[in-house]
Amino acid sequence: MPCTLWVVWALAAMVSLSMTRPPDRTTAPLSCDAAGTCDGRSRSLDSIPSGLTASVKSLDLANNNIAYVSKTDLQGCVNLKTLQLDFNTIHTIEEDSFHSLGRLEHLDLCCNQLSNLSSSWFQHLSSLKFLNLLGNTYRTLGEMSLFAPLTNLRVLRVGNVYPFAKIQRKDFTGLTFLEELELDASNLQQYEPASLKSFQNISRLVLHRKQPALLLEIFADLLRNLESLELRSTDLSSFQLPSLPIGQNGSPLRKLVFRTVEITDMSFSEILKLLNYFPRMVEVEFEDCTLNGHGYFSSSALEEISDASNLETLTIRRLQIPEFFLFNDLRSMYQFVRRFKRITIENSKVFLVPCLLSRHLKSLEYLDLTENLMVEEQLTNSACEEAWPALHTLILRQNHLRSLGQTGEVLLTLKNLTALDISKNSFHSMPPTCHWPEKIRRLNLSSTHIDSLTPCLPQTLEVLDVSNNNLDSFSLLFPRLRELYISRNKLKTLPDASFLPSLLSMTVSRNIINSFTKKQLDSFQKLTTLEAGGNSFICSCEFLAFTMQEQQMLGRILTDWPERYLCDSPSHVRGQQVRDTRLSVSECHRVALVSALCCALLLLALLTVGLCHRYHGLWYMKMTWAWLQAKRKPRRAPARELCYDAFVSYSEQDSYWVETLMVQELEHFEPPFRLCLHKRDFVPGKWIIDNIIDSIEKSHKTIFVLSEHFVKSEWCKYELDFSHFRLFDENNDAAILVLLEPLEKKAIPQRFCKLRKIMNTKTYLEWPQDEAQHQGFWLSLRAAIKA
Repeated sequence: MPCTLWVVWALAAMVSLSMTRPPDRTTAPLSCDAAGTCDGRSRSLDSIPSGLTASVKSLDLANNNIAYVSKTDLQGCVNLKTLQLDFNTIHTIEEDSFHSLGRLEHLDLCCNQLSNLSSSWFQHLSSLKFLNLLGNTYRTLGEMSLFAPLTNLRVLRVGNVYPFAKIQRKDFTGLTFLEELELDASNLQQYEPASLKSFQNISRLVLHRKQPALLLEIFADLLRNLESLELRSTDLSSFQLPSLPIGQNGSPLRKLVFRTVEITDMSFSEILKLLNYFPRMVEVEFEDCTLNGHGYFSSSALEEISDASNLETLTIRRLQIPEFFLFNDLRSMYQFVRRFKRITIENSKVFLVPCLLSRHLKSLEYLDLTENLMVEEQLTNSACEEAWPALHTLILRQNHLRSLGQTGEVLLTLKNLTALDISKNSFHSMPPTCHWPEKIRRLNLSSTHIDSLTPCLPQTLEVLDVSNNNLDSFSLLFPRLRELYISRNKLKTLPDASFLPSLLSMTVSRNIINSFTKKQLDSFQKLTTLEAGGNSFICSCEFLAFTMQEQQMLGRILTDWPERYLCDSPSHVRGQQVRDTRLSVSECHRVALVSALCCALLLLALLTVGLCHRYHGLWYMKMTWAWLQAKRKPRRAPARELCYDAFVSYSEQDSYWVETLMVQELEHFEPPFRLCLHKRDFVPGKWIIDNIIDSIEKSHKTIFVLSEHFVKSEWCKYELDFSHFRLFDENNDAAILVLLEPLEKKAIPQRFCKLRKIMNTKTYLEWPQDEAQHQGFWLSLRAAIKA
């Protein structure tokens, strides 16, 4: 039992220690640059780092776990201009925490847990221009005027989805020069009239509101000054518009934006009535909105505003119509839209613009139908005769067009069309000929999967974009082309300048171009800007020399020089900037190096030949080869195979002495000696070296008849002297030296080192000049042979 209690106590102690141990922090320190910009974003910080000094001018601590800001955290940052504390868990900011931040211009406290706002925070922030308090948990903006000290504030973002519920007249006192206000009043319950009237210069309001209640009260306080109004996340299904208290001159509002708003046919008609109060309104935008209706808008409301409206621009992006299949053909809006000059309907499932509607758009100059469902057959109906008579720009990007020739044919009705964007359609191929509107000047065919260009393209083009295709060449004449965009293709070289005499700007980045030369660039006589980065540059010596010599010209023409110009090969410089790459002398002067090497080898060969001739190198090689041949033969034939008593090696000029005297004295002696003479006993047709070696091996002794003639000749034509290797290598006494005349050892060439050694260590016979001593010489020679 005591043991069990002890185990329980130990486990409890371990658990307690693990709970009290400080968390394992893997936070990285701030990274600051020389300009005083410090980045601490997303580093799991739970407090503001210590040691911040006056050198810090911008501090980004967003997306961390900071919960508390003390009055000492930032006291050293007297030159701080930007402070981002958004997306933390800050619930407390001590009084005077920002006391030393008199130069602060940008403060972001968005998306924290501040439930109470204090005016003391902003007491010393007289330079502040931007303040973001969105996404906190406060219910009101404090008991006192929160923003009164912020006399230079230009942009304010305030409020939250919940529980912000009340706006009072005192809340925005002092913000006389505010220019932009974003107010999240999604669930606002109380609004004190005239709370926003203090703004004299405000030009833009972004209002988050779930229900239309209190909208008109807020609008009434601001519409006298606003130029841009954006309404977000509002359900306007039940919106009803009463009269607004606006002066005779109306509001200066010029732009109205609805973002993530829900409307119906009826409420849309009510929204249109707003235009009667905004005679200067020129632009309306709907983004990510939902229309719960079938397009049956109030004809009377449309007729009421059609004459007074000055709307020129309509933008619709990602409009959702749940019952799209029941939607009307918008006949009721024909008169309303006749003055529109710019219409954008993007990603809203448009597959047809009825011909009658197109004819009513008489003022339309710009039409953008990006990312819809248009096909050639329906486009024929949309671009019917007399449709869009003033249109000069048509964008049909990312639709379902398939035939380039048919598309051009359909658009022939657009007599004033100058710019056409049909990018991101799947044309794949291009017919040999096409017909286009006669005034077309700009054509965008990027990302259309085409793999070649044909004369189908109009010669009138001034701007052509064929980026992101499969083109491997460009060989069409465009006499008027000023701008060419052909990046992200498969070009291996720059286009030929002769096809582009008027070109001013060209983009050929991200192809497979290896290099370009000064001659190529100079051939574009009017070219002022070129973007060619991101290619697979081969950093050859010629290319590097060109870029080094023309740094000034390249910096003037290449808009992305030098950052995007990287070497792809050679491999050891891959990834380096072309401007900074240097190759070795051996790489850059390879031809000269090879030539020099060949010359050196030739000189070495000549020197070797000269040395061989001077020091008898050929003789040594021949002797070495003979020695190797001899090494492969048996050491010596057995005694029973000996055929001769002696092999005689002598000079041809001593042949009389050998063949007359020696042969007479030895072969005619009793018993006779058998001598081997090369003239008599060598086998005809057999290699002389084999004859010599065989004769030596079959002889008991070898007699060398030495004389001046022997030494001065080529040692018996060199072949006879190959026998030295065999004799002297075996270290025996088979050699007998006979001197016909006195011979100094130094007269013997150095290459006969073993012969010189033998003459120093062995006794040799001398032919006596006195005839009386001849008999003794022959006796000694016979004895040496028999030994």
